[in-house]
Amino acid sequence: MPNPKGHPKSLEAYKLKTDRDEPLTGKLTIRITKSMEDKLQGLGDKKAEFCRGAIKKALDDCDKSEG
Repeated sequence: MPNPKGHPKSLEAYKLKTDRDEPLTGKLTIRITKSMEDKLQGLGDKKAEFCRGAIKKALDDCDKSEG
């Protein structure tokens, strides 16, 4: 009986490739207000990158204020 998920080598073509300095391996789940959710939905496919940028900026600002 064949493997329903296909041959492992055929799945390698579907691995995500990135030119980032660091791979995106962490995951974060947060609760937000409905109005925030509506605004983020308006960004479409760019919402994840927007959130990553906002978090990075906030963390960088936090580091600057501590140092």
